[in-house]
Amino acid sequence: MSENAGRLREVRPEDAFDVEAVHAWLAPRVPALEGRAAPRVRQFSGGASNLTYLLDYGDPQLVLRRPPHGHKAASAHDMGREVRVQQRLRPHLHVVAEIHGFCQDHSVIGSDFYVMEQLVGTVLGRKLPEGVELSPEQARVLGETAYDTLAELHSIDVDAAGLADLGRGPGYVRRQVEGWSRRFRDARTDDVPPAEELMGWLAGHQPEDVRASLLHGDWKLDNLVLDLSGTPRITGVLDWEMATVGDPLMDLGASLAYWVTADDDEEFGLVSTQPSTLPGMPTREQLVARYLERTGLTTGNWAFYEVFGLFRLAVIVQQIWARYRSGHTTNPRFAHFGIAAAVLLQRAERLAGCR
Repeated sequence: MSENAGRLREVRPEDAFDVEAVHAWLAPRVPALEGRAAPRVRQFSGGASNLTYLLDYGDPQLVLRRPPHGHKAASAHDMGREVRVQQRLRPHLHVVAEIHGFCQDHSVIGSDFYVMEQLVGTVLGRKLPEGVELSPEQARVLGETAYDTLAELHSIDVDAAGLADLGRGPGYVRRQVEGWSRRFRDARTDDVPPAEELMGWLAGHQPEDVRASLLHGDWKLDNLVLDLSGTPRITGVLDWEMATVGDPLMDLGASLAYWVTADDDEEFGLVSTQPSTLPGMPTREQLVARYLERTGLTTGNWAFYEVFGLFRLAVIVQQIWARYRSGHTTNPRFAHFGIAAAVLLQRAERLAGCR
């Protein structure tokens, strides 16, 4: 997954599983594990949804993904979907990991899980890892490469990849607005704004779908495995759990909700999860223009996609905050997610003219 050991920690007690049971299930599926002892297991500290672990056999090193404990949204944490997307997409996109096995037998660890190859490289957090520096030119190339790769993903023929049935046909934009609005109302707690005017604005300003593309659903720098030894390049893409077929501009808008820049207001800067504020990083406007040029798409209503992206991210954060408040997770990373959800909602409301 990553050479950045700072993102690894001992497994939290609430996230532990039966390592011997996993080893017994996995060993017959990976020839290199024949006769080997069970691995040392550590947990990746990044991510706020599915849980990710390093299975350290020395050589090989593998990665296990499983859903979190507690309440889960109906369509989230679908391990089978995540596995299928990667297996079918891998021949069409070189940055997709190889899957070694998918387990649906809950007697092993109590849930579905899968094991994949470790993608070697660096995964960035909010700040650059110790010892890693990026010049303004490297930062520019990194930002552009990230969104060039997203454009490449969106240009894949979904029929040729065998993934067309992930979509539900025309009406993707409408379904997204309705679905995320419903999720927000279901997850809202009394310490965040009701956002009814914002949801009404989204419902009233939604455009028609531009086309049907394969979407990642959570495209951001900390879901990319990077080689930063020279000119930055992507060696792998993680977290395909939200992949689907739909309007690519919705995926772009959702992604750029994470793209905080150095000249953004201080409150928005506090919710940043990636080093997009580094000198040289492209602006959101530059990335949108570059993406549209590479895909041949056009839009006269970019504000809608930007506002939707912020609202969607606010809902994701709010869902996690609701789980934290209810005690379904005790991860201290989530202690301030209620504030983050409010900041994102307020920014979306300002851009929509609701405040």
